[in-house]
Amino acid sequence: MGYFGCNILVVLVLVLNESHLCNGGVTSSFVRKVDKTIDMPLDSDVFRVPPGYNAPQQVHITQGDHVGKAVIVSWVTMDEPGSSTVVYWSENCQQKNKANGKVTTYKFYNYTSGYIHHCTIENLKFNTKYYYKIGIGRVARTFWFTTPPEVGPDVPYTFGLIGDLGQSFDSNKTLTHYELNPIKGQAVLFVGDISYADKYPNHDNNRWDSWGRFAERSTAYQPWIWTAGNHEIDFAPELGETEPFKPYTHRYHVPYRASGSTSPLWYSIKRASAYIIVLSSYSACGKYTPQYKWLKKELPKVNRIETPWLFVVVHAPLYNSYNNHYMEGETMRVVYEQWFVKYKVDMVFAGHVHAYERTERISNVAYNIVNEECTPIPDQSAPIYITIGDGGNLEGLATNMTEPQPNYSAFREASYGHATIAIQNRYHAVYSWHRNHDGCAVEADRIWVNNRFWYPFDESTTAKSG
Repeated sequence: MGYFGCNILVVLVLVLNESHLCNGGVTSSFVRKVDKTIDMPLDSDVFRVPPGYNAPQQVHITQGDHVGKAVIVSWVTMDEPGSSTVVYWSENCQQKNKANGKVTTYKFYNYTSGYIHHCTIENLKFNTKYYYKIGIGRVARTFWFTTPPEVGPDVPYTFGLIGDLGQSFDSNKTLTHYELNPIKGQAVLFVGDISYADKYPNHDNNRWDSWGRFAERSTAYQPWIWTAGNHEIDFAPELGETEPFKPYTHRYHVPYRASGSTSPLWYSIKRASAYIIVLSSYSACGKYTPQYKWLKKELPKVNRIETPWLFVVVHAPLYNSYNNHYMEGETMRVVYEQWFVKYKVDMVFAGHVHAYERTERISNVAYNIVNEECTPIPDQSAPIYITIGDGGNLEGLATNMTEPQPNYSAFREASYGHATIAIQNRYHAVYSWHRNHDGCAVEADRIWVNNRFWYPFDESTTAKSG
């Protein structure tokens, strides 16, 4: 029996021994001790400023085009603008290339940002390791990344899934756990809520800087695909700040124009065998709005022969059986769920609720004002909905679950952690969730995911046990 077969047996035993069945699926019997979530002190080593005058810091990368042949490199210099040039070269070629970027700044109440640099490196080769250098002279810093394989139907690729991270001791455990996971994510789908700067007095934007330094150990080396959450809005009219998303859009650039979007808050990319659509829970989504019109045109473009896997990333869950933020994604669900079913979206990833949950494949699209059919039902054309807002921020865990557990809820647990989705081929992917309290190789929740387009068979817990 192979590696994955052995793991399936282990997980089934763990589920039987450590969980109990409810009206719905499984509510894990693992109970995390609910301690007060504590932020790491600002003099912690994870927040350390790189040595040297005007040294680049808060380095992060993301995909820079629609297909994966470009990378946006972003960083901050605190003392003066310095250089916005990136020098880069491939692992097997010492010829140095240069790309020139742009610099921006912003003010927020009594805070003035450092100099924020964004530089797009284009025309890269697929599946190639590149080194890149930023900064001048003795304070120049060198990092590396690997471009994805060329877009294609049977290209294996693994994404990490992290949400609602913040900068607490638990946040550090989550990021460390992800880094040490032997499954080895190659890019992160980040489902929103980054620094939680808006939770500090006067929306202290220094907390954007500290978060950038904290996460740099991952964000500088593999692309994080950004989604805006409610804590990215930073709307503070009492402070004279009436421009939503100002710090976020200045600091975190995404390739939205490459997919025909008019806003950095919603966009799409292809990466290996996956088509990823990022949506905005905090922008208008109703009929005739810009996001609606974009998504209506975007979904028919997805070629499931080229990119079999279709993922949607959003912040507020469309399905959630915790009392925290219950039904806050309902407006978007009512408008877009029918499209997710029609176009056979494989999985929808969300955060916002500070806990973990996985649903069965269900939909609630049959209801109209006459038939009263308003209960979610099994639907093999529907996505699996994942809530992964369990990064560990200062607001703490969501522990108040709705009871009884709804039929659509397959597995839920109030713990901190992260997840991975490892695409095997056009037919199958392996999804697993890892709680922080276990060893890095332990999968607290794990399923084989069947592709809705190529292999639309029921992979639910009920189907396995029936």
